[in-house]
Amino acid sequence: MSDAPAWQGELYDLLREFDVTQFSYVPDAGHKELINRSIADPEVESVSLTTEEEGVALQAGAHLGGAKSVLLMQSSGVGNCVNFFSLIKHGRFPFLTFVSMRGDFGEGNPWQLAMGKATQPVMEDSGITCFRVETEADLIPTARAACTMAYQAEDAIAVLLTQKLLGAKAFSTGGES
Repeated sequence: MSDAPAWQGELYDLLREFDVTQFSYVPDAGHKELINRSIADPEVESVSLTTEEEGVALQAGAHLGGAKSVLLMQSSGVGNCVNFFSLIKHGRFPFLTFVSMRGDFGEGNPWQLAMGKATQPVMEDSGITCFRVETEADLIPTARAACTMAYQAEDAIAVLLTQKLLGAKAFSTGGES
């Protein structure tokens, strides 16, 4: 039995309800349940990426092959994708990503702050609509809307899973005793 919050399993079930059959990711604790369920599910392809932009290209390829895909990444990986976001925009490919945020509410790691602040503006400037989720109650309705927009209207959507939802990770500066 998983000790993950119930919403993570509900999110996986929702993605499968929308016939998502390809999950790509760079390993991340914020997506652990989705990753583990996709690996265990014999009806989907679970693809561990070397870098996040590979997932952008995989979504375009999945669409061309008639499949639905989702990219699971951390906000620090968004910067790796900027050039590939132009593929989504100019190829008019549907795109859905769930981004576990770092560098926002309660962040103690100064190295995460810059990309945490830049994630939403970078994605929006790249033509991707962003929805922020801060509470468990908002996750499934937001994810359902995102799936509908990505897979039916063929839009580019990012769901930002904030640290209010995920919880801020502890960070030690090394000077504490």
